[in-house]
Amino acid sequence: MTEAKKTTKATTAKPAAKKATVAKPAKAVKAGAVVTVKQTGSPARAQQWAYDTLAGLGLGRMNRTRTLEDTPAVRGMIRRVHHLVTVVDAAA
Repeated sequence: MTEAKKTTKATTAKPAAKKATVAKPAKAVKAGAVVTVKQTGSPARAQQWAYDTLAGLGLGRMNRTRTLEDTPAVRGMIRRVHHLVTVVDAAA
């Protein structure tokens, strides 16, 4: 029985290594650029991540607006809850 275990372990192939991917550089954002976001939808009956993302943006009730720095992180959060918010002003 020990011989059978040795042969099966020896013939088992290792999984192929994953290829490394090169991350795309972030888009340049002008210094001092801001974006104003207004909450237009309710996170009630939404999943918890939507509520948490709105809280991260400083929103939580309908028709609240926040002026935030225009960074890739903020743009990603806006994209994540695009069905609950609108971008009112994206000018500096």
